[in-house]
Amino acid sequence: MAPAVVRVDKGLYRLSGGRVALMSMTGLPDLTLTVVGRRSGQPRSVPLLGVPHGTGWLVAGSNWGGDTMPAWATNLDAAGEAIVTRRGRDTPMSARRAHGSERDELWAVMLRTWPNFARYAERTTREIPVFVLTPSGSSVPHRRPTT
Repeated sequence: MAPAVVRVDKGLYRLSGGRVALMSMTGLPDLTLTVVGRRSGQPRSVPLLGVPHGTGWLVAGSNWGGDTMPAWATNLDAAGEAIVTRRGRDTPMSARRAHGSERDELWAVMLRTWPNFARYAERTTREIPVFVLTPSGSSVPHRRPTT
């Protein structure tokens, strides 16, 4: 069902101007991450569960426990920056992958918000990356894509 959930979430996001997503309806902290594709050079957006952390966010490249890294995570590794859209606002973010003991500590923070991340980790042999997103500029009203 994961692909269907993502499709519906993307549709709600577009129709609401970045204000509504399925996760927000459940009470989970959600965001839409837009990162430039490492090969295409085009912005790619994906709805994610985001865990508030300091002034920014944590996101996990879980891919629902799949054995491959989600494309957005590989793109984020390459770009080191992204836009987070939440509640109709876009915020530029710097992005970095957490490693070692920092990753372990942040993983525990993420599990407190969404315990099912542990299930995803059980489904795969890869270590699920945790990304730290930190604001790098001012928040502005969300702009709908022109394409």
